[in-house]
Amino acid sequence: MSRQAIELKVVDGLARVVLNRPDVGNPIDGSFCGELRDVANELAGDPGVRAVLLEARGKFFSVGGDLNAFAANLDRLPDRIREWTAAIHVGVARLARLDAPLVAAVHGTAMGGAVALAAHCDVVYCARSAKLGSAFTQIGYSCDCGTSAALAARMGPARARRFVLLAETLTAEQAAAAGLVDFVVDDDKVAAEAEQTALRLARGPTRAYGEIRRLFARSLAQPFEAQLEDEAQALARVAATEDARDGIRSFVEKRKPAFRGR
Repeated sequence: MSRQAIELKVVDGLARVVLNRPDVGNPIDGSFCGELRDVANELAGDPGVRAVLLEARGKFFSVGGDLNAFAANLDRLPDRIREWTAAIHVGVARLARLDAPLVAAVHGTAMGGAVALAAHCDVVYCARSAKLGSAFTQIGYSCDCGTSAALAARMGPARARRFVLLAETLTAEQAAAAGLVDFVVDDDKVAAEAEQTALRLARGPTRAYGEIRRLFARSLAQPFEAQLEDEAQALARVAATEDARDGIRSFVEKRKPAFRGR
């Protein structure tokens, strides 16, 4: 499938999702929203995908929403926003439901919805010189792309709310201290370290990863007893997988397991 805003390649179980409009800062516009939905659909339908690496080309990770596209549609912007969010929110939701864990490599500047896209990932690597910002309220707007959920999960609701309300921009070290990113590494190493972790996950027990991702996604949204039952049912499902069986056998046989994602 031909895309302009996002490039997708899947090799040996690792899906590389690359923001690919570096000349204009990888903005989030109508095309980007539709392509993210399509990429998520493709990944959801590919049982061979065992990990996802989110990265970007160019000086910026992403400048966030395309304000030029907003300005060109002011009279019909509410309708356009409903169209664009219908697409990108489907993409975000389907990525959240993958068995495959998501790893992000953030560099340069990440703003607005792009920060949320990274925050939805399970492991976030950040270049030491990077800046992560929320500029929604600077133009009189509220947030999208699951910002309120992803940032609250990572930073805690109060800290996330302050970040968005005050339109803060954080350094990489500040973002790590707030829980927004996991690892801060030298600029020239961020891509390689994120890739190493993504490759490690791509060799792991994919079905177990999927159950773990979904359990944590709903851990604070339901009663404790319901969470316990979900854990029990998930564990029973995983126990029937080839990977879980090999995991037990490998321990008994004193060898490394050979997980195949099944």
